[in-house]
Amino acid sequence: MPAQPSLHTIPRNPHAWAWITLALHLAVALAWWQLGWRWGLPLLLVLHLAFVWGTLRPGSRLFGPVRCRVPTAAREVWLTIDDGPSDDTAAILDLLDAHGAKATFFLVGERALARPGLVRDIAARGHGIGNHSHTHPQARFWALGPRAMRREILDCQRALTGITGVEPRWFRAVVGHANPFVHAPLRDAGLARLAWSARGYDAVEPDASRVSARIARDLAPGAIVLLHEGAPHGRSVEAIAAVLGELERLGYRAVVPRG
Repeated sequence: MPAQPSLHTIPRNPHAWAWITLALHLAVALAWWQLGWRWGLPLLLVLHLAFVWGTLRPGSRLFGPVRCRVPTAAREVWLTIDDGPSDDTAAILDLLDAHGAKATFFLVGERALARPGLVRDIAARGHGIGNHSHTHPQARFWALGPRAMRREILDCQRALTGITGVEPRWFRAVVGHANPFVHAPLRDAGLARLAWSARGYDAVEPDASRVSARIARDLAPGAIVLLHEGAPHGRSVEAIAAVLGELERLGYRAVVPRG
């Protein structure tokens, strides 16, 4: 997949949302004062719903840049595998080798520190390594404050850099939820945020054929494919094998972009 000059986009103004929010709230307050609550209350609700949407929608650019696909006409996709390292990592690496595929593994800092050998093996086999938070607080990542968010991102960055000697360049938000406090530590760490354009819900779906069929429906040149390892149902390896087989059937290559 050819390198793209703007592929890796680090947040440049991570606090701009705060000034915009202040201005919008002042505008709503003025409308409430001038027009009454019948206008002011709905405007306030719309403003707050926009913030919720911007936080919970994985591809939202409301608070900062995010990449959902790679601009290319080639039949190539970017495989991304979240939540490792895990008991599945070694088998997944063998699968990727067997298919001649490359992927980026978005790793959890604490799990990486517990299995540094697997992290080094990922890198040694030519795959990418990304930051996926330090403790993976799945239920509350969307609601973390600035200090907790900074710890999650920067602690993971230090852990992965310490193991491989190379700083990750990409970050994936837990469950894809990125609140307004994500982008300041991303800027400080030189990280760009990555979402996805094709997913099969393999973290909860145990049927590998359903996973691969869902992903196939969303495939296009430059698609970013979301996969997982270590899922509770224990069938992550089968799901990834099915997806790799489907990619080959459809004539796609799995590569890691250089941009």
